[in-house]
Amino acid sequence: MTVRLPELVAFDLDGTLADTIEDIAASVDRTLSRFGLPPHELSAYKLMVGDGFRSLIERSLPPDKRHDEELFGQVFESASREYAEHSLEKTKPFPGMATTLETLSRKGIRLAVLSNKPDAMSKTIIRSLFGKIPFVAVWGNSPGRPRKPNPSAALEICSMAKARPEHSLFVGDSGVDMETARAAGMIAVGALYGYRSREELEKAGADFFIASPLELLSLIDVA
Repeated sequence: MTVRLPELVAFDLDGTLADTIEDIAASVDRTLSRFGLPPHELSAYKLMVGDGFRSLIERSLPPDKRHDEELFGQVFESASREYAEHSLEKTKPFPGMATTLETLSRKGIRLAVLSNKPDAMSKTIIRSLFGKIPFVAVWGNSPGRPRKPNPSAALEICSMAKARPEHSLFVGDSGVDMETARAAGMIAVGALYGYRSREELEKAGADFFIASPLELLSLIDVA
């Protein structure tokens, strides 16, 4: 099954455009160690990301420490600095993603990134990995911009791109991304190669699934 040529394809970042989890996990674990707190398995980080860096840090703390505002603030600031310094050590595009983006762009499809990762971090990673791709917007979490699954940022990107939401795709690997797409009236495409399960994506309302970035080209028949 294919979908009509979209006017816009918007992407999540972590677990969708790029495999970022090793750098995230290592940075947060090093920070936790400084504060005498226990680290986590890589698989646990795949379930903790997706709702923004503040939520990630809160989830990384032991349950009995999560309401300690002073500790949270210290860990958050330290982890933010740590990750900013080490965000590109092992992070890389998922196989086939660069080709996928280049092909979509050549076909005249507008492209965008909408992440709950902090805005500066999002821009740094996209600039490093996909610097030649003409995204109409690369937006991460910033003050005054509601985080996904609130659809307002996705709708604003559609407006900027002069794209109708119903003729636009949102590609992501989490339930939050699928909920964002549904709330914005966009077509929800679940990335099965990312960090979350098919069950989560189905439950959140995914319209289509792709097992690799290159399958997106087949889905919209531009391969």
